[in-house]
Amino acid sequence: MRLPLLSTLLAPCLGAAVVALALPAHAAPSTDYEMPFPCGQDWTGTTRGNHSPSTKSIDWNRADDAGDPVAASAPGTVTTANATSTSGYGHYVVIDHGAGESTLYAHLDAVTVVVGQRVDQAAQIGTVGSTGNSSGAHVHYEQRLSGSVQSAWFAGAPFAYGSTQRSTNCVDVPLAANMIGKAPAELVVYRRESRSQFQVLRPGRTPKVRRFGTATDEPVLGDWDGNGVANIGVFSPGTATFALKVGSGRTRVAFGASGDQPVAGDWDGDGLWEVGVRRPAEATFHLRAADGSVSSVPLGDASDLPVAGDWDGDGRTDVGVFDQSTATFTLRRVDAEGLVWTAEVQFGEPGDLPVTGDWDGNLVTDVGVWDPATATFSERQALRPTAARSTTQSTVFGRPR
Repeated sequence: MRLPLLSTLLAPCLGAAVVALALPAHAAPSTDYEMPFPCGQDWTGTTRGNHSPSTKSIDWNRADDAGDPVAASAPGTVTTANATSTSGYGHYVVIDHGAGESTLYAHLDAVTVVVGQRVDQAAQIGTVGSTGNSSGAHVHYEQRLSGSVQSAWFAGAPFAYGSTQRSTNCVDVPLAANMIGKAPAELVVYRRESRSQFQVLRPGRTPKVRRFGTATDEPVLGDWDGNGVANIGVFSPGTATFALKVGSGRTRVAFGASGDQPVAGDWDGDGLWEVGVRRPAEATFHLRAADGSVSSVPLGDASDLPVAGDWDGDGRTDVGVFDQSTATFTLRRVDAEGLVWTAEVQFGEPGDLPVTGDWDGNLVTDVGVWDPATATFSERQALRPTAARSTTQSTVFGRPR
């Protein structure tokens, strides 16, 4: 057991289990919190009598945990992303979940998000470390209401301090692509698990399942070999590396920076898809060409989520962003004369996640959304994604949160 150091501005957190305290329960938070770790991992959470700033804080540990991924307990907006402090909390992240509720993750080694960025539940926000006033690798964690630390709840139940629990921070991520070689696009979910899987909806049949990636990888779909069928892939936000699956093999592409958001598309219209990233800190897309050259496209702000698609049917993939707070897409395209056009399309409800695909098979990408609470895809079908006249088709697929 590591002994506590003398109290300072923030009393040091220990890097191992110390003591279990019986804390009074409080009403369940309005946010549906999950443990701040990838799906299926076992972690022990403890506190102690002099735990600062509150005995309701949790110190999380497991064996050899230094450098392990830390995940968002719930979706929200990053309000603090400190990657430089050498005292107190050290490197730490605060996420605002709305209704006065927030979470704090402290003593991190790496921070992979930026202030203003919108993060989804279970997305990686950093790695376990021992920065600041800490005596060993661990995660100091707080659930707050109006800035005051509350007794923690996970998966709809109060946490038993001093216990070991398995993370059920296991969510689906919505996607769509031409997965079988025939239009229209198929609906897909990426299921974050210890062995993650892509599930492809096949009406009237069981979903097609392909296992690939880890619980903290970000999924991508693209026609990497130019055969007209989309392939699966993932992006590791900690190492900025794409792993792309083609047939029985895989290709790794190091591109971007830690914390970037992945995109994929046929940027030059040659039939082969390439990878790209959107960097929230810059609100800029960085698109990689086959020869390794990179083009940069500024669009939106840090809180927007990236989307990509062929908005005008010219065979080249365009980029766009989705403002989750207003359910508004901003789509960018370049016309034949090289002029840049942007247009806004409001679709869905605040809190929905964006998804794009060619819903009607006309070779033009449409916009859509996925409601996490009901696992419902809503497809906006129109001649063009910006056309005023449209129809909506809804399909329930995936696991609701």
